Amino acid sequence: GILSIEQLISRVGVIGVTLMALLSGFGAVNCPYTYMSYFLRNVTDADILALERRLLQTMDMIVSKKKRIAVAHRTMFQRGEVHNKPTGFWGMIKSVTTSVSGSENLALIQQEVDALEELSRQLFLETADLHATKERIEYSKTFQGKYFNFLGYFFSIYCVWKIFMATINIVFDRVGKTDPVTRGIEITVNYLGIQFDVKFWSQHISFILVGIIIVTSIRGLLITLTKFFYAISSSKSSNVIVLLLAQIMVSGMYFVSSVLLIRMSMPLEYRTIITEVLGEL
Repeated sequence: GILSIEQLISRVGVIGVTLMALLSGFGAVNCPYTYMSYFLRNVTDADILALERRLLQTMDMIVSKKKRIAVAHRTMFQRGEVHNKPTGFWGMIKSVTTSVSGSENLALIQQEVDALEELSRQLFLETADLHATKERIEYSKTFQGKYFNFLGYFFSIYCVWKIFMATINIVFDRVGKTDPVTRGIEITVNYLGIQFDVKFWSQHISFILVGIIIVTSIRGLLITLTKFFYAISSSKSSNVIVLLLAQIMVSGMYFVSSVLLIRMSMPLEYRTIITEVLGEL
């Protein structure tokens, strides 16, 4: 029936899986770029100092030109060209013949100031980016940075493998019988020729890996939503944002979809238990 648990979960799952696909696509690109040292460009203190010197020179030029504009306005005010403008036909001719050149110079200087201010904004953003990259380089040299760098490589390979296998499953319309952890352990054991309890350890490693994926996925979702809400929040939109967050979380779209998707990362017997609980989806 339309009100059965299978129908409700399937409809919630469509929205949730689509949302997870979008967030996973963003995370698959953003996370390795953030933590892997491979994507870090080489930034030295000399590069930062040179860019800061250019920024200071640009600011000095802006101050100098603004000072010239202020002095010109002061001179015009002292001469009475601002408040005591001549009227009448001869006054208009006099103002055109005497003040056009000065006005054009001020307009030209103001255009140069606008261009320099835009350049200073770009230099400031680039300087901030260099400082952030320098901090990332220093962080990557720490133990935690090396740990995240290793996890970045591991989960990047895992992500590519999942994409490859999902494509094969869709094209050939098949359902995988072995989870990636068990399959990987079996290949390793057969290649090295060692005695290893694959069934016992695959269960524990699969649960640990699935737990890591769930925790980091939910944490990434909350961090992303928090940044998004801070960017668009205001006194008028705060209630709407809270309701939207409650709709996403309380309705269970994300969590139900996580349960639906992690079945393929678990051993077959546990996957069957989840399938029996959720229904034949």
